[in-house]
Amino acid sequence: MVEWWRHAVIYQVYPRSFADADGDGVGDLPGITARLGHLADLGVDALWLSPFYRSPMVDGGYDVSDYRDVDPVFGTLADFDALLAEAHRLGLRVIVDIVPNHTSSLHPWFVQGRRDRYIFRDEPNGWRSLFGGPAWTQVADGQWYLHLFAPEQPDLNWHNPEVRAEFDDILRFWLDRGVDGFRVDVAHGMIKDLAGVTLFDHEDVHEIHRSWRKILDSYPGDRMAVAEVFDTAPDRVARYVSVGELHQAFNFDFLEAPWDPAVLRRIIDASLAAAVAVGAPPTWVLSNHDRRRHVTRFGSVRRARAAVLLMLGLPGSAYLYQGEELGLPEVLDLPDEVRVDPQWIRSGGTELGRDGCRVPLPWSGGAPPFGFGPGGSWLPQPADWAELTVEAQRDDPHSTLRLYREALRLRRPASTLRWLDAPDGVLLFETETTRVAANLTAAPVRIEGPASPLLSSSEMAGELPPDTTAWWTVQD
Repeated sequence: MVEWWRHAVIYQVYPRSFADADGDGVGDLPGITARLGHLADLGVDALWLSPFYRSPMVDGGYDVSDYRDVDPVFGTLADFDALLAEAHRLGLRVIVDIVPNHTSSLHPWFVQGRRDRYIFRDEPNGWRSLFGGPAWTQVADGQWYLHLFAPEQPDLNWHNPEVRAEFDDILRFWLDRGVDGFRVDVAHGMIKDLAGVTLFDHEDVHEIHRSWRKILDSYPGDRMAVAEVFDTAPDRVARYVSVGELHQAFNFDFLEAPWDPAVLRRIIDASLAAAVAVGAPPTWVLSNHDRRRHVTRFGSVRRARAAVLLMLGLPGSAYLYQGEELGLPEVLDLPDEVRVDPQWIRSGGTELGRDGCRVPLPWSGGAPPFGFGPGGSWLPQPADWAELTVEAQRDDPHSTLRLYREALRLRRPASTLRWLDAPDGVLLFETETTRVAANLTAAPVRIEGPASPLLSSSEMAGELPPDTTAWWTVQD
């Protein structure tokens, strides 16, 4: 039997911004549970929860102080168990984030001065933080500790067996509760070569992931893990999903690709080749909690609709980010005083950071907070999102929400891709189940074959319009 994750569509939930049940303006686990019907109706196979653990929230929960408990802003462990039970009742699997590269500076280990579990040195090197500024901070006795992200996120020392044993136990804690898998944050960054230049993708990190795979395989139900590996070539990324390691890795080349047919085809070919070489499924993603929403990145909702049909027509597994099914754009004009992303703060306001893709979802009504919760929203929503709510789009046959629902209803698992001859600027291919044509040009084109498409991202009248993707059923 084929493992579920090889062809799954997985929906990312950013808990702070999905739905708020208690009225404090911040999304929470009971809010997610109450809205799981939306995901079941959408037709996804699983949801991935960004961190909900105890945290001072310096970096939106990616600074964890307790990996075995729920932060009170999100609820309780009982609320998590209720969410998991309801998701499983609806046929949805649940993947949770694990953050192994660093902890919060308020984690008991750091507070208690367990420097052997972190990376302390008498002298810093020249490494820079991914959030801007130096990657080293000095403590009172003169030593320096490493933080690839914010100073409140000290990096762990994965050469210490106590760190490895602790995370083995954390994985088992959540697997024992019934989670279906993990998204591994900064999966390529856990081992550093301080004497050299290797900040990411160190060879020794693979031994950690092989040990984690053994833990996952010891549980029933096809438990899985997906690796966050960025700024790394496809053949190097593929090593994280080779036999005996993790199951999937995110495709950042595809996520960051421009609206350019030559670039997209090159990335698709490289991604498929790298995945096939190690027997893993390719993955595809257009947006997430760290990147500008693809409606804004591509410049229009029309292109975003075409892009998702292109993505969902490809073999393998796909990831959706909350709100993309509504066609939400990036919010670029948030007031300075409401921004909380450390990228914004540490850059002195020169980088907008990631708050714009984390604005809470609009569910219903004609004015903010659009049904997000009874007490407003922690980031302000644009007033013109009234046309983009779930309620406004649910029964509109031309809405982006309906397009996503139809695409997920019609999507069929596939493992192979064959390119077909096509006009310049058009991507045309067939899988075992579907013919897909994406016109990335400014003019309509004629595609040879069946006249009536199974589904198209914009209205068709014989020809394939500009910035449009269509599907046809492959005839046996």
